[in-house]
Amino acid sequence: MQIYTAPLDDIRFLLEAFDYTGKIHGIPAFAEFDIDMAMDLLGGMATFCTEVLQPLNKSADAEGVTYNPEDHSVTTPKGFKEAYAEYVENGFTTLPYPPEHGGLGAPVVLNTLGSEVLIAANKSFSMLPGLSAGLIDALEGYTVHSEEFGNDNLLPKLISGEWAGTMALTEPQCGTDLGLLTTKAEPFGDHFKLSGTKVWITFGEQDMTENIVHLVLARLPDAPEGIKGISTFIVPKFLADGTRNPVFCGGVDHKMGIHASPTCVLNFEEAEGWLVGKPNQGMRPMFTMMNVARLNVGIEGVALGEAAYQAALTFAKDRRQSRSLNPAKRDANAAADNILVHPDVRRMLLEAKSTNEGLRGLVAWIAMCYDLSHHALDEDEKQKASDLVALLTPIIKSFGSERGFLNISTAMQVMGGAGFTTDWPVEQYLRDERIAMIYEGTNHIQALDLVGRKLPMHGGRLMRVFAGEITALLREASAHEALAPYVAALKVESKRLNDTTMTMGGAAMQDNEVIGAVSSNYLNQFALVTLAYVWLKQLTHVMALDEDDAMRRNKIQTARYFFELILPEAEMYANKVAVGKTPMTDIDVDLL
Repeated sequence: MQIYTAPLDDIRFLLEAFDYTGKIHGIPAFAEFDIDMAMDLLGGMATFCTEVLQPLNKSADAEGVTYNPEDHSVTTPKGFKEAYAEYVENGFTTLPYPPEHGGLGAPVVLNTLGSEVLIAANKSFSMLPGLSAGLIDALEGYTVHSEEFGNDNLLPKLISGEWAGTMALTEPQCGTDLGLLTTKAEPFGDHFKLSGTKVWITFGEQDMTENIVHLVLARLPDAPEGIKGISTFIVPKFLADGTRNPVFCGGVDHKMGIHASPTCVLNFEEAEGWLVGKPNQGMRPMFTMMNVARLNVGIEGVALGEAAYQAALTFAKDRRQSRSLNPAKRDANAAADNILVHPDVRRMLLEAKSTNEGLRGLVAWIAMCYDLSHHALDEDEKQKASDLVALLTPIIKSFGSERGFLNISTAMQVMGGAGFTTDWPVEQYLRDERIAMIYEGTNHIQALDLVGRKLPMHGGRLMRVFAGEITALLREASAHEALAPYVAALKVESKRLNDTTMTMGGAAMQDNEVIGAVSSNYLNQFALVTLAYVWLKQLTHVMALDEDDAMRRNKIQTARYFFELILPEAEMYANKVAVGKTPMTDIDVDLL
C-alpha cells in the first residue's frame, strides 16, 4: 500500500519563513520565479512523482535490476525506461541550470525541495538524475579538455537528460582514503587511456539514457603519491562517432535496499578519457560534485522519513487496540480505542514529525544559501551564504540520514507487525535509507569534516557567521512574548555549543586523537542546535498568522514537542564530548 502526499503546504511555508521572495526572487536572474510560479513548478513535479513514479516503487524493488554478462549490460525494472523518458520530456532535469546550456534557470532551492518529493516517491529512480546533477555542478566550474566532450557539448546533453552521469571514485582497495587509488591514465594524443577498476558505481550501467558519462579519478604516470597526485577525467560509454568505449560493467552488487538502482563494478580497459581541470588537481571538481551529493543524501532522510511518517499516521488513524488510559477518551461504541489515544503512539509520531519538519527547514535554508552564494548582489552576503553552506552540509548529510533512518524505524514501531511486512512500504523505506549513512562519505567522515576542516576554516569565520545568525534570530523572536520559552532554550543550547566547541578545540590542540573520538557526538549536538534555530525561525514567521490558523497551531504544537523533548538531547551529546577519548582508546584491542 503506497501512501504518500507531497508536503507542498509545508514547503511553501518554509519558503515564506526564510524569505524566498525577498532573498531569492529579488535576484534579477530569478525575476520570473516568484513564489506562486515556484509552487506551480513544484506542484507539477509532485503530481508526476506521485502518479507515475510512486506506483513503480514496490514493483521495481521486487524485480530489481538484471545484469547481462554476455554484453555487460544492465536492464532496469519494468517501467523505469518509459518513466525516465516522460521525466525528461517534462523538463524536470533542466530546472536549476542556466538557459545558455538548455536549462530553465530556476533557483536551486526549488530543485532541492522538489528532490524530496522525487526521492519519497521512488528513491531508486531518483538516483539517476541525482548523480547527473552532481556531475553537471562539477563540470560547470571546470574545463573539460575535449572538442567532442567539452563543456559546451557535454552540459546540454546532461542537462536535457539525454545523457546521464556517474561518479567513479571508489576502488576495491580504497574508499574514503582516495590517496590509495591506482587507476591509471596514460597520455595518448589529445586524450588519455584509463585502466583500472571502480566499485560501488551507482547507475554505472543502465538502459535509460543514450550515453553514460563517468567522472573518473585516476593517476597520471608522473603523479605524486597520495591525493596530491589525483586527476579527474571524463570517460563516456560511447565516443563521438558512436564507438563503444572500453569501459564495461563487470557485475552488479546485491544489496539490502535500493534494489532498482544498479550499483556496478566498472572495468576501464584503456578507455578513452579527457582531463577535467588541471593535472593532479582532481580533488577539487570531485569535492564540488560530492558536496552537492551530500546535501541530496541528507534530503533522502527527510523524504523517506516523511513518507514513513505518513504511512504510520494513516495506519494509526485506522487501527484500534486496547483502551485509553483516560476514561473520558474511550469510545463507547467500540470494543477498543483508536491507537492515537495512547500517549506513546503520539510520542513516536511526534518524534518523526518534529525532527522531519525541522530537517526540511534546514534543507530549505541551506539551498537558499547556495543560491545566494552564487547570485547575491552583495559580495558580503555571498560570502556569508557560502560559509553557511560549507558549515551546514556535513550536518544535513549526517544528521539528516541518521534521523531519517530512526524516524522510519519509529514509524514501523507505530505500525507494529504490519510495518514489518511488505503490505506497507515502510520496510522498503528502511532498507532504502540505510545506505545514506554510508555513501558519499560515511557519517563519521562528515563529523571529521565539520570539526577538522569547517570549524578552523578562515580562523573560525564559519562558526562566527553561524553564531551571528542565531543572535539575529533571538533578537527578532524576543519581540514576541509567546516565544519566550523557545528563545530561552535556544540561548542556553547555543551557549552550550559554543562552550563545547572551545573545550573540544583546546583538547584537540593537545591530542589530535580527541577529534576522532568526539566529533560524531559533537556533530549531533550541533545539529540539534541548528534545528532549534530552524524551528524558532518558523515560529517567528507564524506569529503573523491568526491564532486559529491551522498552520500556526501545527507549528506551535510541533515545535513545543521538539524544544521540550528533542532539544534536551543536545546536552547529552555535549556531556559525551566532554568525556573525551579514553573510554575508546584505553580499551585493550584483544578484548574487543
